[in-house]
Amino acid sequence: MIVSRTDHAGGTTRALAATFAANCLTLLVGCGGHSERTLPVRTALDEGSPRGAIAALNKELEVDHDGDMPKKIEGDNALLVLDRASIQQSLAQWQLAENDFQAADKAIDMLDLAHNAGDSIGTYMFSDSSGKYVAPPYEKLLINTLNMIDYLEVGDLSGAKIEARRLAVIQKYYADALNQRDNPILGLGGFLAGLAFEKAGDVDEALRWYDEALAFTGYDVLAPTIARLLPQGTYSSPRLKQAAARGQGTAPLGPDEGEVVFVIGYGRVPHKIPKRIPIGLALTLVSGSISPGNYAMANKLAAQGLVTWVNYPTLAPGQGAYAIPQCMLDGQYVPLEEAVNVSEQVRAEWKNIEGKVILSAITRLITRLAVGGGIQAATKGSLIGELLSLGTQATLTALDTPDTRSWETLPARIAIARVRVKAGSNSVRLDARGVLREQNLDVTKGGWSLVSLMALR
Repeated sequence: MIVSRTDHAGGTTRALAATFAANCLTLLVGCGGHSERTLPVRTALDEGSPRGAIAALNKELEVDHDGDMPKKIEGDNALLVLDRASIQQSLAQWQLAENDFQAADKAIDMLDLAHNAGDSIGTYMFSDSSGKYVAPPYEKLLINTLNMIDYLEVGDLSGAKIEARRLAVIQKYYADALNQRDNPILGLGGFLAGLAFEKAGDVDEALRWYDEALAFTGYDVLAPTIARLLPQGTYSSPRLKQAAARGQGTAPLGPDEGEVVFVIGYGRVPHKIPKRIPIGLALTLVSGSISPGNYAMANKLAAQGLVTWVNYPTLAPGQGAYAIPQCMLDGQYVPLEEAVNVSEQVRAEWKNIEGKVILSAITRLITRLAVGGGIQAATKGSLIGELLSLGTQATLTALDTPDTRSWETLPARIAIARVRVKAGSNSVRLDARGVLREQNLDVTKGGWSLVSLMALR
């Protein structure tokens, strides 16, 4: 093909360069990021096959067995191990779930939203998908919270208390550094940690944790317990006194009775997906925070036709959050209280930072295009210069994939119950989203058991 080099042919030159850039994008856009990589995992869970989901994760981790760890737990591997932990838990593989949660907890840092938040969000929440995964605070809270379930299921109070102490460190950061004391995930952690310390005989520590839980709705079930514990300890608070008053009149556990605590998680939280929006809309969304220079540069690039879209991560719809789980004990329905709507917390956290993520996307876009502009200037505006410039811009745009990493196997909601039972064998039936757990549960006199179900579909 011959291209005229007259001024009249300038449009042809630009058209050819634009076509070349478009072709580059077509060839390179195949990288869908983390959400595409984990599609087989979500598909298997949707089909009710947690075993298939673990097999898909093991393949990504390049391991042969459920208990195997990758050679290096870093980058995406740490997050994949965390996803596997939740599914191990849903299969009642408590020891394997414990191991996965602990390994992931050590490998995953928490996003520091208290210091230099703009830089942290820009680095970790957009287009740094090859780097170490850094979790938002609610995910770090839930690692220790959910791992307590594994220990409590097998009656390991020492392990549960260790997880509770780790949780306390994250809770302190959440409350003090972020000044956020109203996240219901803190309540679920308090409920489980309080149970661990109560059954271990540490009354004051149990009361402190239960006081934390009572700051949130869904824990009226604790009133009889607190009425019994409060006179035995030295720690007190207005919330505990109010709960004890509500629990007055409840008969103490009889000599032939025990307790059962139920925890049911169901559905899955929204996972991250890549999203494209017109540059004009993106600039409107961040008009109050983008610098005048970057705003002008972005408008200039848009007017030249060099950029029309901005890519950034956003949230997909959640799954199964409106299901109604059922709990039966010896053929009788047990009322459940919602402890936490995890999906709601995921959306709230994302709403707080989404504007910064879009702003980061625009800033990085301008930087990428500046690289292409430098190539064009170096070749003095020749056809080769235009082709290299737009080709470089297209390549960098395509390779700069939005970071869609997140903990995808979190339950959308979690409900709880706590009931007294006759000591001996009791039949339990838990049902959520078509996932069923049935067993005969032996409860000793004055003893206790925790029974959970995680229906991740």
